[in-house]
Amino acid sequence: MRALGLDLGTKRIGVAVSDSDGLLATPIEVVKRLGDISKEHLAIEALIKEWEVDVVVVGVPYSLDGSIGPMARKTFAEVKKLENTLSVPIEICDERLTTVTAERSLREQGITSKNGRKVVDQLAASILLQAWLDSRRNSEV
Repeated sequence: MRALGLDLGTKRIGVAVSDSDGLLATPIEVVKRLGDISKEHLAIEALIKEWEVDVVVVGVPYSLDGSIGPMARKTFAEVKKLENTLSVPIEICDERLTTVTAERSLREQGITSKNGRKVVDQLAASILLQAWLDSRRNSEV
């Protein structure tokens, strides 16, 4: 089962994909926010077709205490719109601290914040998708 992970940011959408066995997440690209949400969603649908994806996993930025804050509400609203566009089911995943983890990882690799902006959203999507894949695998054991 191949999954596509999305980190829905305000300026960019980070995208990651799993291998066909659903074991390993890999960052693949960023969909730039252009102010036309329907075009952005169609770009995601094109990736679903290209990668032959079975499920989309969207990260929800819950507050640190687990509550649903303004960004999480915005994400849930966008997920509802995505459900009307995408041809596969959508699952949500807690993405607290994925961007922080991604930024830390890039710093440890010596990648500057200016250059890192190009990949941090992809990496955050990969981190959240890997967490989702791992939790599925662990629940099957």
